[in-house]
Amino acid sequence: MHRSLTALLPLSRSRIDRDHAGRERPHLLDELAADARTRVIAVWRGEVLLEAAPVADATPALRLLPMDAAAGHDLTIYLGRTLDDEPGLPAGAALVAVVLDDESASALEPDVASWGSPRTLGHRFGERDAGLAIEALGMANWHATHRFSPRTGNTTEVAKAGWVRIDSGDGSELYPRTDAAIIVGVTDADDRLVLGSNALWESNRFSLLAGFVEPGESLEAAVIREVHEESGLRVIDPVYVGSQPWPFPASLMLGFRATLDPAHAEDLRPDGTEIIDLRWFTRDELASELGSILLPGRTSIARVIIEDWYGGVLEAP
Repeated sequence: MHRSLTALLPLSRSRIDRDHAGRERPHLLDELAADARTRVIAVWRGEVLLEAAPVADATPALRLLPMDAAAGHDLTIYLGRTLDDEPGLPAGAALVAVVLDDESASALEPDVASWGSPRTLGHRFGERDAGLAIEALGMANWHATHRFSPRTGNTTEVAKAGWVRIDSGDGSELYPRTDAAIIVGVTDADDRLVLGSNALWESNRFSLLAGFVEPGESLEAAVIREVHEESGLRVIDPVYVGSQPWPFPASLMLGFRATLDPAHAEDLRPDGTEIIDLRWFTRDELASELGSILLPGRTSIARVIIEDWYGGVLEAP
């Protein structure tokens, strides 16, 4: 029986009340601009502004700014309210994200080292900042790809504190979307784990097999199909183990474990397009090769599933 891993997933953590009802107030952003407690998270090119340039082994923190500190932004998104009292930030304080262009970001903080990507730093953030950074980035990415209606081609306008875009022609509403993707740890009868190398990565980087869920497909069916397409293997008994948002640009990663079907234990067959190399690993083999192969980063659900199979932390970056 596989245990749930969601509590261990770095980007699934949060300490924010998203306050969905507050988004409905027509003048919410004006109210928040007049509230001295409101704080801003700055987003620029997929990165968030930090208190200081991150250093090894230290916990990075979001730089929470007053509303008037991030002038010239393109977009404001209401993220919710704090749940905990902290120095200078009482419980119930509102938090918004502002999306900056290059000129505004440079004026706010010209030192690029003070901007950081949640993709690489997410596992080092505290609970509150992990949730805020991922929410802000996911929403910013959605807005960037929905400036025009996919139905009519009309321009769209921001509404409901950043949570809706309205077709300027017919008035229809567009809501944020997330793409479902499965990722799966496949093991055989000897409890070896299969890892693959993607054509877009360094040749020595290995990870779990993954792919997007297709229309009209269950998550379990997507696991079986994707594994076969990418590796030639047939798996049985997909078991869900947890989920993590992955807004790079707009995915929700749904983690599974599955076992090799003993009736179809054919040799590994990389698809040659996405996956160019596949290997089975015992725990000892994986540990012994950490100096020569690269594993998924610690922010990813892939790393958590691999380490859960391994039975402990792997001493690799």
